[in-house]
Amino acid sequence: MKKLLSLFVLAGVALTSLGQLQFTPERKLRFAEQIIEAYYVDEVDTAKVVTEAIIAMLKTLDPHSTYSSPEETKELTEPLDGNFSGIGIRFQMVNDTLYVIESVAGGPSERIGIVPGDRIIACNDTVIAGVKKKNTAIMKVLRGPKGTVANLKVVRKGSAEPLEFRVVRDDIPIYSVEVSYMINDSVGYINLSRFAEATTQEVKEAMDKLRKQGMRHLIFDLTDNGGGYMRPATEIAEMFLKSGDMVVYTESPKNGVAEYKAERDGNFGDGRVVVMVNQYSASASEILSGAIQDNDRGVIVGRRTFGKGLVQRPFPFPDGSMMRLTVSRYHTPSGRCIQKPYTDGDDESYQLDIINRYNSGEFTSEDSIRHFPDSLRYFTKRLHRPVYGGGGIQPDRFVAIDTTMYSTYYRDLIAKGSINNFCVNYVDEHRAELKKQYPTEDDFVARFTVTPELMATLFEQGKKDGVEFKEEEYNRSRPILEAVVKGLIGRDIYEQSTYSKVVAPFDPIFSEAIAIINDPARYASYLRDNR
Repeated sequence: MKKLLSLFVLAGVALTSLGQLQFTPERKLRFAEQIIEAYYVDEVDTAKVVTEAIIAMLKTLDPHSTYSSPEETKELTEPLDGNFSGIGIRFQMVNDTLYVIESVAGGPSERIGIVPGDRIIACNDTVIAGVKKKNTAIMKVLRGPKGTVANLKVVRKGSAEPLEFRVVRDDIPIYSVEVSYMINDSVGYINLSRFAEATTQEVKEAMDKLRKQGMRHLIFDLTDNGGGYMRPATEIAEMFLKSGDMVVYTESPKNGVAEYKAERDGNFGDGRVVVMVNQYSASASEILSGAIQDNDRGVIVGRRTFGKGLVQRPFPFPDGSMMRLTVSRYHTPSGRCIQKPYTDGDDESYQLDIINRYNSGEFTSEDSIRHFPDSLRYFTKRLHRPVYGGGGIQPDRFVAIDTTMYSTYYRDLIAKGSINNFCVNYVDEHRAELKKQYPTEDDFVARFTVTPELMATLFEQGKKDGVEFKEEEYNRSRPILEAVVKGLIGRDIYEQSTYSKVVAPFDPIFSEAIAIINDPARYASYLRDNR
């Protein structure tokens, strides 16, 4: 008891002495840590205490200042670095078995003979099949440092016994441009999924390829693109702008203003440009679409973007963990702040913003987003068109979300994995005859038909998965359901673009983008000089 009292007396003396000094918040934090280490009843995990303190501090700042552990940091940076080390396959889990959809061209699996349709049941000493592993857990097993070995056990149709393959892991590219093709004789289409290290070069290569096929006008699809690095966004914007045009600027009371301008005339200065966006287009997507809009270089089509305009600077720690701290805000060339409003420390309401926007009718009615105070009105750089701030990029042409073909039956078939499993099994059974009947992707897109018999088999798959057939709901969802089935079958036989060519016409933003870019007068009507 005397010892305990002595500890309290010592602590009190220390606090009193400290009070005579300047008691800053920084001193308070350090002193609290020292008190815990010195007097806490149990052994203290200092690393955990410090980590939790950092996380708690960042939560009080803004929704995008974050801390990540070494493992989380690696997972966050891999997609943006443009590659990872692994065996080089695209797979899907079917009936708790890893089914190979595609071996990456030139990758380690293709080089040693892994083919679409193979089922990988084990990797090294880890069983994959029949153990209900999540995709993330399976990827950790398959990935590994470059040069390490993955000994695979593979079940292949037609082989009585499992086959064994020795795969040496290698760098596997992660592509930003997953789809690019010609929509018609003069209009090209590029879908960009992220802004990563190699994104600019990928876009240049895609545009060069499309130009050789006759592209004079471009639809740039940024829907669902959550962003990434800023540099590719400014470099891609430069392709469409003139030397000296503002792309974006950042502003901060502590760091001042930093401007990013086009350093040269872009090589796609002519031709119509339509940019597709939606509520999930964020960050770098908003920088690019804002630069196109504010410089009157193209027409933005879709729905208001996410509104992520806070600039994070990474501060890596020696143990591999990292703190990403907001240091400034992005502004479009006209002066609009991209960041939507938020309340410090109120992460929950910020995360629910998309749901609240849906419930308020913003995704279905243009009127819900067209009433702004004059304080949020800005003007584009060349044509002096009014554009509006308040968070995100407001499109020039609003497109409502289409729920007419949505049904709970369609939702449940997707949620249960019935559609994916059915398509994988169908391709597995008919790959050779489909390739013979439809030698090219164009043949498949033009001539393959989803028959009633094919759909009846899907219904049976759904029943096995616990999804009861609902005729009325099926009839409502039938067009999109048949398109998805055809698209997935085509994707697994040909390319990712096959799926897009089949399913994209059902996207109202895509349809509106085509209608505008194919009509010069209508396109020009959005780009009128208002001075």
